[in-house]
Amino acid sequence: MEDAPALTAENLNPAASRPVKFWAIAPVVAMAAFMEVLDLSIANVSLLHIAGSLSASKSQATWVLTSYTVTNAIILPLSGWLAATFGRKRYFMASVGAFSIASLLSGLAPTLGSLIFFRAIQGLVGGGLQPNAQAILSDAAPPEKRGMAFALYGMAVVFAPAIGPTLGGWITDHMSWRWVFLINVPIGFLILPLIQSLVRDPPHFAETRSLRRKNGFRLDYIGFSLIALGLGSLQVVLDRGQQNDWFSSWLILSMTAVAVLTLIGFIVWEWTRNDPIVDLQLFRNPSFAAANLLMFMLGFVLLGTTVLLPLYVQSLMGYTAVQAGLMLSPGGLVILLLMPLVGQLTGRLDARWLVGLGFMILAIAMFTMTGLDTQTNFRTLMWIRVLQGSGMAFLFIPINTVAFSSIPVEKSSNASAIINMSRNIGGSFGISIATTILIRQAQFHQSVLVRHINSFNPNLQAFLAKSHSVFAHGIQTGGSTTGEAMGFLYRNLLQQSSMLAYIDDFKIMGVISLAMVPLVFLLRQKKGAKPVHPIVE
Repeated sequence: MEDAPALTAENLNPAASRPVKFWAIAPVVAMAAFMEVLDLSIANVSLLHIAGSLSASKSQATWVLTSYTVTNAIILPLSGWLAATFGRKRYFMASVGAFSIASLLSGLAPTLGSLIFFRAIQGLVGGGLQPNAQAILSDAAPPEKRGMAFALYGMAVVFAPAIGPTLGGWITDHMSWRWVFLINVPIGFLILPLIQSLVRDPPHFAETRSLRRKNGFRLDYIGFSLIALGLGSLQVVLDRGQQNDWFSSWLILSMTAVAVLTLIGFIVWEWTRNDPIVDLQLFRNPSFAAANLLMFMLGFVLLGTTVLLPLYVQSLMGYTAVQAGLMLSPGGLVILLLMPLVGQLTGRLDARWLVGLGFMILAIAMFTMTGLDTQTNFRTLMWIRVLQGSGMAFLFIPINTVAFSSIPVEKSSNASAIINMSRNIGGSFGISIATTILIRQAQFHQSVLVRHINSFNPNLQAFLAKSHSVFAHGIQTGGSTTGEAMGFLYRNLLQQSSMLAYIDDFKIMGVISLAMVPLVFLLRQKKGAKPVHPIVE
């Protein structure tokens, strides 16, 4: 008979020692999530360098981004099932190690084809880092510290996409595009031994593994095939839709049909299974369902504006990548500063009021952006971004806290996989719709403005007359001041058309944010959440 374990304070009261362990685990686990989310956006500004270095077109180089997002979207909802089957700690460590190796291979890739392949592998093996990091933090924290757990996780996954393009641009300009991927390698191998020594699986994971081992390992091949094909097709549609002119393209039309049919088939197939790879029954909980909708819209606005603002200041105002990063960075910093405060408030106030306040601040920031123009100064842009970041800080933690408050602890990995999938898909929709609106509305506004440029418009005649004297001194013999004036006018017309399109985008984001406020009251936070199980090997 084995000797009984010694009676210690930790055995008598596991929660008593957990806060110390939590603060040791938190930065390590959050860094793993940060590393994976960062790779969603860090390579965006390096595409021209990648294309030039590997003798490819920019259109071909965009598959470096698409391959990552497609495979990442496929594995993300499955990560809860994989963690329960193989053990969360084992799966998490395997993901970190494989992600680091895939990053190394991506950085050393000799051809574009090999880079796209290794990026696909990187997205596939890294897809489990976000949800499992969140689940580990949620289980490791005492109930009263769960808001702080989500604060640390939120600091990683909300700050990463904001700083990604700036960091990627700096690395590309001062080192090489290859270091955009290689930077993950030392970080990954540094945190692996820390994860090994600090992270433990809750007892129910051992029970689940034992039961599945007893019954035999059975993968739901039909469910896996349906979700892989469905989410993969959806991600291709969102990433390539605008570039391929949406439903004018047979590829996009076909992929859309495949995505719709397979995802409906997946929902029908998985809904009644006893051991689903994605636990859709969690959506029976109204608070969890509402939290996923709100998280989807948070991802939509967060990543949509993260793409729009750098484009706006660089294309219309002549900012460099570094200047654009300096303008955006204070918004990320205010998120870092406010999230610990919001984490404390979440344990003391009704989370619904915090979420409502967050969406209201976000809506005010977006409507303020509709007053921007091409002469707006750096400080104004920076403070509007800070206001937007303040709203984001009040959303992520309370939404997650409410989503997990009524979910049994043994379902935490499944819940984390689903809510992270909602945020990521929301972000993909946000980027795709924002860029489509930008391009289509710029064309629309250009066609409207062009109508006023005709020989009967007295303002045009006055402009040409004034321009004659302005341009005359720079024209050599035989030159045409009228030609220069018309060229100058057309450049301004294009600039103003684009500016109006950005305003349309910001207005739509503001309306969406405002529309989320009434939905906040669909949330129901469970009072006196049950403590998590003690964590053991």
